[in-house]
Amino acid sequence: MIVVMRPGATPEQVGEVRQRIEAEGLEAFVSAGEERTVIGVVGTELDRVAHLGTMDGVERVLRVTNPYKLASVEHHPERTRVRVGDVEIGLGGGEVVVMAGPCSVESEDQLKSTARLVNREGARVLRGGAFKPRTSPYTFQGLGLPALELLAEAREETGMPVISEVTDPGQVELFDRYVDLLQVGSRNMHNFVLLRAVGQSRKPVLLKRGFGSTIEEWLLAAEYILSSGNPNLILCERGIRTFETATRNTLDLSAVPVLRERTHLPIVVDPSHGTGQRSLVGPMALAAAAVGADGLLIEVHPDPPSAKSDGDQSLSFDEFGELMDELRRLRFVRSHLADQPAIVPSGITDLAELRARIDELDAGIVTLLQERAAAALEVQQLRGDAHGHDVSREHELLERAAAGDGVLTPDEMTMVFGSILRASRSAQRRHAAAARRET
Repeated sequence: MIVVMRPGATPEQVGEVRQRIEAEGLEAFVSAGEERTVIGVVGTELDRVAHLGTMDGVERVLRVTNPYKLASVEHHPERTRVRVGDVEIGLGGGEVVVMAGPCSVESEDQLKSTARLVNREGARVLRGGAFKPRTSPYTFQGLGLPALELLAEAREETGMPVISEVTDPGQVELFDRYVDLLQVGSRNMHNFVLLRAVGQSRKPVLLKRGFGSTIEEWLLAAEYILSSGNPNLILCERGIRTFETATRNTLDLSAVPVLRERTHLPIVVDPSHGTGQRSLVGPMALAAAAVGADGLLIEVHPDPPSAKSDGDQSLSFDEFGELMDELRRLRFVRSHLADQPAIVPSGITDLAELRARIDELDAGIVTLLQERAAAALEVQQLRGDAHGHDVSREHELLERAAAGDGVLTPDEMTMVFGSILRASRSAQRRHAAAARRET
């Protein structure tokens, strides 16, 4: 049952409704939006509070027919935004929050080199496995506590919040000390004791879909976490097991728009586990962003062939950089175009003169682009690495480009300069590869 309060309902009226619900032995979950407050009522004898619609401040009372109450859009009409450290997930239509890093933390050098790279390329959250549930008991199971300590050190160095998978209810308190986002893996989606435990944590949770679970079963698992008191929950589609053998799993991207119709929770996609093949991660990541995913979970490794777990689906540093470039380009497709500003006339009235002026401008643009690319290569050489670009400086450039007035909209100006930056990075990578071959 959902109790929708009137716009402007006072805190006292909300409190009275809540007290009446709890007095009947039912649970009340209050969700305060910008315009109105909604109260979710959970219990077995809802008829006891059928009269709530007559109370002061109540607009209407709705019966929720689906079995998941707190995860439903009826309970929370506004989309939930979950804050992980200083990163907000669930903005919708804008930035795709990328969580990237190794499948398993293997060593200090492996983790920190990856953390520096993904941070420089624009990832917002660092991922890394500490305790790894594996199908075979003879494969690498993770470093455990030392891995959590290394993740905490990498967070201090890069400023990125970290996500890692918790596999046992007894680990939750330990993870609360080291990790910013608790991940519940596919194998544990139906581990209801673990779901209750992370639901009682003060940290946000990312819940992966079980590899043999329906969307409704997934949302019911989410209900365990929400009903335990933790509203900061993110859903993660990571592929389901089907009869298809060409990929590790079948990545169900249709789940993203389906979930947007049914739940208010943010939605992340994991194309690494969803495909199991490095060559497919990039295309499916872009597809996930195109259908409206709020974030991506990407596995990255300094040397994927030597990875102790899931090397076949881990991106190399160069591959991850190329993917981030494409995601930045796709951001313009997701955003809403601004109103077209008024055209500023050039003052030229002769068609031939106008075309001549355009040719003159084009020639100048070509010269300036080549000069800019040459300067970017000099920056790369001075830095002494294959990545001369600086993501924070690039963000400042795009903001300046979008701030000016003119014929081009802010989105169009950002699109142009984004293309320039991607071309510059391509040249840097090409020259770095040539330099490696020479040595």
